[in-house]
Order: sequence, then C-alpha cells, then structure tokens
Amino acid sequence: MRWLVLLPIWTILLGAVALLVVGVGIPRVAGATPYDILTSSMEPDLPPGTLVVSRPVDPQEVGIGDVITYQLHSGEPEVITHRVVAVSFTTGGEYVFTTRGDANDLPDEAPVRAVQIRGRSWYAIPYVGRVTVLFDAHDRQLLSWGIGGGLLAYAAWTLMDALLGRRNQRRRRHRSATAQVGAQA
Repeated sequence: MRWLVLLPIWTILLGAVALLVVGVGIPRVAGATPYDILTSSMEPDLPPGTLVVSRPVDPQEVGIGDVITYQLHSGEPEVITHRVVAVSFTTGGEYVFTTRGDANDLPDEAPVRAVQIRGRSWYAIPYVGRVTVLFDAHDRQLLSWGIGGGLLAYAAWTLMDALLGRRNQRRRRHRSATAQVGAQA
C-alpha cells in the first residue's frame, strides 16, 4: 500500500529533477542558454511552448538550415529563433544571415549580423517552455528554491524515519532479549 503512494511521488519528483537538469543544469554547465518559443513561426518542428537550448557558435560555422537564436536588435535582450535560409557577406567581409520562420512564407525583413547571434539550437524540449512562460525569472528562482528545499526536507524526513525505525527496532530486540532472560531465570 505504501508503494502506491510513494511511486507517483517519486515519479513526479524525478521528472521535475530531470526537467531541471535538462532545461537548466546542462545548459549552464555547457555555456548554453534556454529560450522559450512564444509564437507559431517555427511550427511544426518548434511549436509554441517548446524550450530551445542554444549554444554559442562561431558565425563561420553557421550554415543554411541551422536554427539560430539572435537578438532582434543588437544589444537588446529580445531574441528570435529562426532558421538560416541564406548566408552572405557585407562589402566589409562581415557574415550576414537571412532567416525565416519555418511556418512563414517570406524571409525575415532585416538580415542578421554575426554580432546579433546568441547561439545555434542544440536541442529542444516540447511543452517545457509553457511552464517557464507562466513564471517570470524571479518566480522561477523561487520555484527552484522551493523544489530544492522540498527535496532536502523529504530527504531529511526519510533519514529521520529510517534512524527512528532502527532505534525502535533495537529497543524491541532489547526488550525481547530481556524478557527471554527474565523468563529463563
């Protein structure tokens, strides 16, 4: 009966930990950044609510067909994730990329300069972005702390339960042994 309660709890906890590792931990360790797809411009491969993890890339390594995340305007935080449909050069020799959303008929209006590129898509996790869109950065941090605190509290509770169980078991054995000695006397 206890397993019927513990199995779903452990499944949810392990799932949450796995999502945190894949969505936050691995990107941080690898120097990548997770982004949420907010619009339908990249459907069907990257529908709204998909979490895309982009790794920094040398602009020389970006080719046609790559999905890149870039700043809409250089130096500003707003980003777009679209596919590269053409690579060209300015007269000064700088790389310039033409991008387009997979669901869009026309390429994006302005070409993307190399300095605007934040990274090339490394992997994507469907639906996970929907959860992150619900919370701002502060709320996500609080949620992470809450999940971590909950895991630590559960670990402490499990440890105390095990230690108290052993202590009670020793007491029962001691009482049983004392009763047997008393009965023999």
